[in-house]
Amino acid sequence: MSGSEPPSLVIVGAGPRGTGVLERIAANAPELYAGSAPAGPGLDVHLVDPYPPGGGRIWREEQPPLLWMNSQAQDVTMFTDETVDMAGPVREGPTLHEWARLDGRVFADRRRQGAYLRWVYEQTVAALPPGIRVHHHPRRAVRVGGPREGRQQVWLAGRPRPLLADLVVLTLGHLDAEPDEEQRRLGAYARVHDLVHLPPDFTVDSDLSALAPGEPVLVRGFGLAFVDLMVLLTEGRGGRYETDAEGQLTYRASGREPVLHVGSRRGVPYHSKIGYDWTGERPPLPRFFGPEAVDGLLARPAGFDFRRDALPLVEKELGFAHYHRLFAAHPDRTAMTWTDFEGRYEKYTAADSAGIRALVASAVPDPADRLDLAALDRPLAEARHTSYDALQGSLRAYVEADLTRRHDPVHSPDLAVFLGLLSVYGQLVRLGDIGPWWHGFFSHLASGPPGPRLRQMLALSRAGVLRFLGAGMTVSASDGVFRAGSATVPGEYVEARALVEARLPHPTVERTRDTLLRELYAEGAAATPEGLLAVDPADGRVLDRSGTPHPRRFALGPHTDARGFGAFTRPRTGGLAFRQNDATARAALAFLRDLSCRAAA
Repeated sequence: MSGSEPPSLVIVGAGPRGTGVLERIAANAPELYAGSAPAGPGLDVHLVDPYPPGGGRIWREEQPPLLWMNSQAQDVTMFTDETVDMAGPVREGPTLHEWARLDGRVFADRRRQGAYLRWVYEQTVAALPPGIRVHHHPRRAVRVGGPREGRQQVWLAGRPRPLLADLVVLTLGHLDAEPDEEQRRLGAYARVHDLVHLPPDFTVDSDLSALAPGEPVLVRGFGLAFVDLMVLLTEGRGGRYETDAEGQLTYRASGREPVLHVGSRRGVPYHSKIGYDWTGERPPLPRFFGPEAVDGLLARPAGFDFRRDALPLVEKELGFAHYHRLFAAHPDRTAMTWTDFEGRYEKYTAADSAGIRALVASAVPDPADRLDLAALDRPLAEARHTSYDALQGSLRAYVEADLTRRHDPVHSPDLAVFLGLLSVYGQLVRLGDIGPWWHGFFSHLASGPPGPRLRQMLALSRAGVLRFLGAGMTVSASDGVFRAGSATVPGEYVEARALVEARLPHPTVERTRDTLLRELYAEGAAATPEGLLAVDPADGRVLDRSGTPHPRRFALGPHTDARGFGAFTRPRTGGLAFRQNDATARAALAFLRDLSCRAAA
């Protein structure tokens, strides 16, 4: 930059994460930037995103009104509070339910969340000190270049000249991916045989028009992407739900629905959201998997293995949360005092699973009151059926039991485990890339759909619009059709001319369709074994393959190993994403302040 032009910060990605970084710039600028050069040139902030600022692509307001958020309105905030461990100032603001004047227990539709995010963005821009200007560029950023010690060049699609940036922050959000070998093979087979193959995608962006009414459709994936698909192909095609005198939901088909045959690795939907509030004392977390335990893992000269070294500590932490609640809220279902149990539980090492199981068996008489993480992870591991018809009633009974349990405070240790999962996840972020298993397990237990969605799923099953395939789902292509089987119904298969992969893309730095990120990696940026962009945990600076932070490039979000967890932060939970946003914003402002002062000298 010259002495007459303002410093420039480019934020690539204007969704919730980019908006969050901008909010922290607004909060920290009065201390770190605005007063540094009263006669100086100010600061230009360029937001690059083809979608509207605030919501970005995933949370844009232009979505079907049938699609809901997966969090209650009271659990969604874009504002910091005093529980966030950060250097910058707290700037409080309303949660989604306060802003929209909703019942806090409501699962708001995504349009309303998009409106909330747009309002947060507008409030953030209005809160910026004088001289800091924001420019939105509704285009894709396709490449970042420039020397380590000089201005960066951010090239935009359709623009002959790049934006010049003294700093670049990549808040790219969720990205598309090039198909892997299996998806390429299935796609090629579909083209040759005139079949329908929809690869992993964000469901709202998929073209579902080729899925014909009444025709069978194989669906692989039973998480949140499937819930969206289910909604769009049923209510979205004119179907409706009615409640009978006994309170049971019935689906009235429009005749335009396909028949969905769904399976997955586990073969069951994610567990329902818990439908009651916490009461009484919370488990004191973290207890066995806190900062000291993570420090110990990171200090190992030979590194650590997640399943061998970290997972036993995680399991002990979740067990502590579960049994703390059981003894506190339901002492009549225990056979010793909490003091005795806690003292003995603490003495066992995390690796002594047999000793812990023996203690639990002596202290908790009913096996239904014991925490069995393996059974939760693989609920159909031992289930076998002779036909898919025989499986349907069994799966409905499983979903009905889950709904009952997750809405009955008699089982409140489940909510304690949920709190334990949040605590554990906050610690695991420091370990970086720990592989995909944990994230799937966390989502299965803690990020499931609202209860009403599972009740709709049951109604669709009873109506014959939805059919369960079971666990260990396999997909093949032969004889001009797709064929699905499962370990739950051995030797039986379902054929269809359409296959939908109901899951999000997994864009590694090598397979992402984002050319900016792919070229960044090709030019020397470091990546984790899972294919995430490696960043400095202190402030989000992009690391090269020698581990050296880039002085002018930052990255935050799900494409990095500082991705945090969950789409949004629950109020008063410490807000890891807030802490990351604050650290990045403060580092960026300090750099730009010093640059501005040197230019003015």
